[in-house]
Amino acid sequence: MARVPTSKDVARVAGVSQSTVSYVMSGKRPISERTRRLVEDAMEQLLYQPHAGARALASQRTNIIAVVHPVLAGLGVGGILPFIDEIAAGARARDHDVLLVTADEGSAGLRRVSGRALCDAMVVMEVKSRDERAAVAPSLAQPVLFIGLPEEALAQGSPVHCIDFDFEGGARLLVRELVASASQEVVVVGWGPEVVERDVNYVPRFRRAAEAEAAAAGAPLRWLEVSRDSASIRAALDEVGVDGPGRSLPGLLLADNVGETVSALLGRGVRPGRDLDVVALCTDAEAEAMPVPVTAVSQQPRDVSRHAVEWLFRLLDDPSAPGEVRLVPATLARRQSVRPAP
Repeated sequence: MARVPTSKDVARVAGVSQSTVSYVMSGKRPISERTRRLVEDAMEQLLYQPHAGARALASQRTNIIAVVHPVLAGLGVGGILPFIDEIAAGARARDHDVLLVTADEGSAGLRRVSGRALCDAMVVMEVKSRDERAAVAPSLAQPVLFIGLPEEALAQGSPVHCIDFDFEGGARLLVRELVASASQEVVVVGWGPEVVERDVNYVPRFRRAAEAEAAAAGAPLRWLEVSRDSASIRAALDEVGVDGPGRSLPGLLLADNVGETVSALLGRGVRPGRDLDVVALCTDAEAEAMPVPVTAVSQQPRDVSRHAVEWLFRLLDDPSAPGEVRLVPATLARRQSVRPAP
């Protein structure tokens, strides 16, 4: 059996002392870039893996990133999987693991995770417009990054760090696309009451921007709260007056229930891009998988998560960095669900 390399072997190959190898791993003393590179090259050459427990004790770090996302009964978790997957991949690339915290404990949960030193930093998701965790985060020992925009972060000089998709920009692009098409009215198939009542931050952000864009264009806009079940979707289409082709129909902006609504339209003999105009807020993969590929703005969950991980590790190196809000820009991808403009 081959002998497992030790830090002494790394020191010998790098031509430095064993204590220097320890300092490179722990970060407890400044090391020149040249020396650090020598040690890292030697570790790679020897396939040396420092013992995680010993490294954590030496550096006062756990090499764990906590992702705080409450999982609520009756609500699916499919939408968060791309976020978690990308965060986990980014953490592993930096030799960190992910701890998923799913209890809905509010600010007490953040204090618990921080007080027990379970992680080096936290990513907070399922962010509310008025989120008590935003007031607590700056006082914790670990850096905290929100994926979402609590109102606290928008105040002048706020110490909160936030990143998110530009839901406002996405709403403006989608409304603009319908206004420029053959549609005489915009109807938004929005999130259901079960989502709205949770006060998740992106719902009012998207709605305010959509309504403002329609008002600026002089276009009528109706907003429907539609739950995630087939009966609610059927009732919404009945309310809109979608009972078949052959009449003037409003343009539909699908903020939620995208696949289900497109299927319900086709089931009534109404084809997006032929009988009415449909745009959606959904990922590119979802939009392209529809029976009629849908013109859409993607929330870019993987881009948001990748930027979040990069920023979080910079905050680990500079935890005193001032608060900041960053938005991943929205872009519109045109497909086959909107008729040519008259």
